[in-house]
Amino acid sequence: MQALEVVVPGPHTTIQDQGRIGYQDVGVPRSGPLDRVSLALANALVGNPAAAPCLEMLLQGPTLKVLAESVRVALVGCNATLEVRSANPRRIAAGQSVTLVRDEVLKVGSFSDSVCGYLAIEGGVDVPIVLGSASTYVRGGIGGFRGRRLQPRDVLDLTLAAVREGAERALARPVDLQLEHPIRVVLGPQTEYFTDEAIRTLFGSDYVVSAQADRMGYRLQGAVLAHKAGYDIVSDGIVTGAIQVPGSGQPIVLMVDNQTTGGYPKIATVISADVPRVARRRPGRTIRFVQVDVMEAERLRNDQEAALAHEISAIASI
Repeated sequence: MQALEVVVPGPHTTIQDQGRIGYQDVGVPRSGPLDRVSLALANALVGNPAAAPCLEMLLQGPTLKVLAESVRVALVGCNATLEVRSANPRRIAAGQSVTLVRDEVLKVGSFSDSVCGYLAIEGGVDVPIVLGSASTYVRGGIGGFRGRRLQPRDVLDLTLAAVREGAERALARPVDLQLEHPIRVVLGPQTEYFTDEAIRTLFGSDYVVSAQADRMGYRLQGAVLAHKAGYDIVSDGIVTGAIQVPGSGQPIVLMVDNQTTGGYPKIATVISADVPRVARRRPGRTIRFVQVDVMEAERLRNDQEAALAHEISAIASI
């Protein structure tokens, strides 16, 4: 057998790759990772392509038993440690790979900083591809492992029975989670539904991530964003990062499992480079918004991709 057995699943562990592209017009969200940067770095550490399916873990990771000759894993996106329970017990920091052998048990601890962490497995997990992706969309019950979060005694098949020869690898520096950085947004597409004061409030106030935050959307708490005359619109398309404002006047940042259409006006849209910054913020953390234009948003995404490529090229053997 070449597999990992789930001993303890963690509160919300799913399989995610880079997402399901091209089906939003028929109501299927892209899904994929909340933090695509950390997923790509984790995959790079174990020699996988950037889009290989990983375990996405929210708030706390799982405990897994190795049912293969050997398996190489790496954790990125949080400051938890990997605890290996065996005759050779050891603790491995996030940001580097480690190889385990049959019957060793791996525990990923609680996260004290970010919401999401990514455990990459050399070769990846062997799950069906659904609409072009291995990503789990729990609300729709598709993708990943049986379309759901992991449960105790699940057995995850692996593509490799044993790791390839080679040294372990580590990031050149810890991942900067940018938890205190402002979130950059482009205004619109329905700013005409809001008062001028609402626009000033959006950029002049701090908002707090509420306990109602999941892969579909992060509800924020803070100063009310006033509508001009009502808050219902004819439902139209929604993208990840859109900031809807319902009748409460409290903004909701739509995340990777966002619905594909909606009837609340959208005051602004988080740029794609900053969606991971939002995703990492735990309930109780503060968000402040700043405005950029579309050209700046495109430049920032290009800069982010260049920086990610640099971080991957700087990975070294240890």
